[in-house]
Amino acid sequence: MIKRMLGNSATMTLLLATSISLNAQNNQKPLTIAEQGSFLVGGIKSTEPGDFDLKNALKPQGQTFHGDHAYVFYQIPVKARKYPLVFLHGAGESKKTWETTPDGRDGFQNIFLRRRYPVYLLDQPRRGDAGRSTVSATITPTPDEQFWFTQFRIGNYPDYFPHVQFPKDSVALEQFFRQMTPNTGGFDPNIITNAVSSLFDKIGEGILVTHSQSGGPGWLIAIKNDKVKAVVAYEPYSGFVFPKGELPAAIQSAGLFGELKGVEIPLADFNKLTRIPIVIYYGDNIAKEPTAVWNEDHWRAGLEMARIWTATINKHGGDATVVHLPEVGIKGNTHFAFSDLNNIEVADELSKWLKQRKLDK
Repeated sequence: MIKRMLGNSATMTLLLATSISLNAQNNQKPLTIAEQGSFLVGGIKSTEPGDFDLKNALKPQGQTFHGDHAYVFYQIPVKARKYPLVFLHGAGESKKTWETTPDGRDGFQNIFLRRRYPVYLLDQPRRGDAGRSTVSATITPTPDEQFWFTQFRIGNYPDYFPHVQFPKDSVALEQFFRQMTPNTGGFDPNIITNAVSSLFDKIGEGILVTHSQSGGPGWLIAIKNDKVKAVVAYEPYSGFVFPKGELPAAIQSAGLFGELKGVEIPLADFNKLTRIPIVIYYGDNIAKEPTAVWNEDHWRAGLEMARIWTATINKHGGDATVVHLPEVGIKGNTHFAFSDLNNIEVADELSKWLKQRKLDK
């Protein structure tokens, strides 16, 4: 009867393991929240010319449209630390990135709440709960999940990387695939930076935590708003900004997106990045030398550009660090180190950096 209900013994084993994992988490001290809520921030309002006609209420004349805002869910723990962590997701993702992991463990949301940091989770404009876009888009259901499995360095599909810190079961993988979500309008860094900057105007000083595609907008947000007291970036790839006249050569890569180029900005803007501490983390299975294995080579280019970028920041008097996790003994991580099986260890590394920079008051 039990076997019939669960399907097979492997499923039973998985459910038992999940139950043990969740019970272990439940044995932690209760997480006490002093305040939580949600709101929309930033965005655009447009008005259609004409007068609103109550008898023809579906006509657009005289009506307004609010869009291109960010959605924010926040929680503030009891005895909260001074600086909140503001989490911004990457491509194809939403705030779910930072919540419960695909296999049911605490994500960075709860981990850092337990460490007394206020936590703000964002859906960027035109994504997730902030899907009301001011521009039209066509969403095409194109099968692409095996590409993302490989691009995100879980493995070279269908094989997992040896010792990878991603749960190797079908339930977790399905949860991971289902958390992906499309854009409802074109990706626009200016709209994203405006919305997130508006959040910092509303909540005050804090620490911006970005992932992947949001890395580039993250630098621009810090340039735009001096309430950003530090930037933590997990595996940024594109959008590295350099002072005019100091743009490095493009980095060639076997990755599917071609060569990687930096972006030139005025020196006065670049210098704003030298006034705050910045740390960048990369996981495992990234090539050390050029290779035809496209996913490993893609991220080799990103890591190489990050090192050039931080050297440029530091040359101008800044405090920027690249941490390649396997080089400090944290091994097997995917593109999603903060939700991998060892995400407590990854969180400990961030907590150590925050303490060193006196950002944990």
